[in-house]
Amino acid sequence: MKAILPAFLSVQGTELTDAEKRLFAEYNPLGVCLFAIGCANVENKIQLQNLVKQIKETIGREDVLIAVDQEGGRVRRLPEPEWTAVASQSVIDTKEKATCHAKLISRDLKNCGINVNFAPVLDVEYDYTNAVLKGRCFSSDEQEVALLGRVMVDTYEKCGVCPCIKHLPGHGRGRADPHLQLPVIEEDLKTLEKDFYPFKQLADAPMGMAAHIVLKAVDAENPTTFSEKVISEIIRKNIGFKGLLVSDAIVMQALKGRIAERAERCVEAGCDVVCLGNADFAANIEICNSKIKMKDDTLERLEKIFTIIKKPLSKVNYENLQNKYCRGVKNIISYNYEYDATEILNKLRKQ
Repeated sequence: MKAILPAFLSVQGTELTDAEKRLFAEYNPLGVCLFAIGCANVENKIQLQNLVKQIKETIGREDVLIAVDQEGGRVRRLPEPEWTAVASQSVIDTKEKATCHAKLISRDLKNCGINVNFAPVLDVEYDYTNAVLKGRCFSSDEQEVALLGRVMVDTYEKCGVCPCIKHLPGHGRGRADPHLQLPVIEEDLKTLEKDFYPFKQLADAPMGMAAHIVLKAVDAENPTTFSEKVISEIIRKNIGFKGLLVSDAIVMQALKGRIAERAERCVEAGCDVVCLGNADFAANIEICNSKIKMKDDTLERLEKIFTIIKKPLSKVNYENLQNKYCRGVKNIISYNYEYDATEILNKLRKQ
């Protein structure tokens, strides 16, 4: 069997180009991450279903991981009215709302062939949390974050969607936007236990995303995604995270170096898989030509994920579920926020 490239690559449009087909067929990536802005992969349900089918047929595996960021609120790649309008996590404050939220998103994803959601966010929010993350967190209370996060993770798994908790080991104290620069966390480890708490409670989650942040108390030189010390001592040992560790998008300006170098440093530090992000075709080629290899531990962690994504969607009355959800979260509006990190990356990639 051909080796799997441990990466989520990007796709440039609403269907694969001939060049993308050749690249994907040759290098056999673990998966792809789809976007609505920049790469513009999402147009409507039929188009998206066809794109996902095309990706799986091109790569030649049914277990290709097709991922999106469908948190709700301003971070959603499947927008209304074509898909369900879902609120931001900051509005989700009960277990019932969390269950409805994850079930409705799972239906939209599964119906399009998408099997991984880069959610929920388990970061603890502070008054000074950067605008890129503000409003995407459940709460400033770490116990509430853990409780609601657990409900969502369990619900996604039952619905056949692999959840990805983020951003390990905790991004809430970051004062900078990693899309543009590298955040540095100054607090000591005792203080940071508050941020680690939700991740500790969900250390058994099948997938987690590592943040581009510097934990000065552990490694003052390297972001988490490049730091063997932070990944081994904090994420794997202190937090006890057992799942597949994916890097945050390596096209972000928080990281330095060529794309291939960034990918290699992530894997060398202990990330199982790299996520390219909202990037151009040349960046895909760089990752494919890099030295990253799938590790034995990674293959073992993937087995749980492959089991999850085989599960069928739950059979429930989604109309009733959606009505209950709308009553619970009150006014769901079209989320057109001023601060859109994906749009920022889209502008950067065109420069």
